[in-house]
Amino acid sequence: MLEYRYDTQLLIEGTDLNEDAINEYFNTNFKGDCLLAVGDEELIKIHFHTNEPWEVLKYCSTLGEIYDIVIEDMERQAKGLQG
Repeated sequence: MLEYRYDTQLLIEGTDLNEDAINEYFNTNFKGDCLLAVGDEELIKIHFHTNEPWEVLKYCSTLGEIYDIVIEDMERQAKGLQG
């Protein structure tokens, strides 16, 4: 069984986005692993494994427009099922 079930990926489009501040917020406020939060002041790519993807979406939506949202169930994938 996986510790963190959902592979959560999305893009954030905004103004004055801060990659370091986003990384710090994730590390302080969310349980998960495999964090990738990279980009520039206008576009950030998020990749994160968590059990609460809705919390990630909620936070990211406060930073700007979120899109290209993908949430995959890695436990189902490990069983050979559609994610």
